[in-house]
Amino acid sequence: MILKLFLLITILITAINAQPLKVFISVDMEGITGVVHGDQVTSTGADYNLARKWMTQEVNAAVQGALDAGAVEIIVNDSHGDMRNIIISELNPAATLITGTPKPLSMMQGIDSTFDAVIFIGYHAKAGTADGILDHTYAGATAYSIKVNGIEMPELGINALIASHFKVPVVLVAGDKATCQQGKEILGDKLVTVPVKEGIGRYAAKSMSLEKAHQLLRQQVKVAIQKRTEIPLYKLNPPYRFELSYIRSSQADMAMLIPTVKRIDSRTVQFEENDFLRGFKLLRALIALGREN
Repeated sequence: MILKLFLLITILITAINAQPLKVFISVDMEGITGVVHGDQVTSTGADYNLARKWMTQEVNAAVQGALDAGAVEIIVNDSHGDMRNIIISELNPAATLITGTPKPLSMMQGIDSTFDAVIFIGYHAKAGTADGILDHTYAGATAYSIKVNGIEMPELGINALIASHFKVPVVLVAGDKATCQQGKEILGDKLVTVPVKEGIGRYAAKSMSLEKAHQLLRQQVKVAIQKRTEIPLYKLNPPYRFELSYIRSSQADMAMLIPTVKRIDSRTVQFEENDFLRGFKLLRALIALGREN
C-alpha cells in the first residue's frame, strides 16, 4: 500500500513538472540599469533611444533566464509610459510582446491563470521614497499615494495583487535598491530581488555595468522560477478599500463625478470593491480623470 502511494505521488509530481511552463514578464523603465533621469524615459528625451535599447537588452536577459528554467511560453508586457519602448526587432524571438496603451490591465495585460510565474523588470519605488530613482506611483503628476486596505502601495504591490487574482506568484523584482527593499517588505523574504543600482537621491545612482546586470538577471530569473512553488501569493482580504491621494484638490474634484467614490479629505478619495480587478480598473479611471486638472 505504501509503495503504491509513493508511486502515485511520484506520477503526480512528474505530471505537474511536465506541464508547459509559462512566464509573464512586466517591464517598466525607471528601474533599468543605468537609468537615472527623465531624459532617458520619455520619448522626446535626448537619451531615450539609448535607454530603450538598455531596456530591451535587460528584457532579453530575463527571457533567457526563463528559457534556462524551462519556460516554453514567455509573454513580455511593455509597461512604461505609452508602452511602446521595447525594440521588437531586437527582442529575443522566444518572447511574445504586448505593446501599446491603453490596456485594460495596464502593466499586467496578458496575465491569466495559465501562467506559472511573474517577473517584474525595471521597476521603481513608490512616490516619496528616499533614494528611489524617479520614484512615483503610476502617474507622477496625478497620484501622491495609493493605498489598498490601508497599505501604501508601490506599483509592484498593486500588480502583485492582480497576479494573485489569477493565483500566479510574483517570483522576482529587479530595479534599484529601494524598489527591491519594498518588494521584500510587501511580498515577503522569499521573493528573489535583483538590485541593479543604488539611488543617490532621485536623479543619481551607483549602477552596476550592463554586462554584469544581464548576467545576474539571467541567473536569478532561473533561480526564481525554479523556486516558484516556495513563494506565496500576495493576498489581501476583500472588500478591497482603495484610497487615492491626488497631488492637487482640483483632481479630487473630478473624482467626485463617480457616484461610488467618496472624499475623505481635500486631496484623497476612497471606494470599496469585492472584486480586485474591478477596483483596479476604477482606480485607473480615477487617475485618468485627474490628469487634466
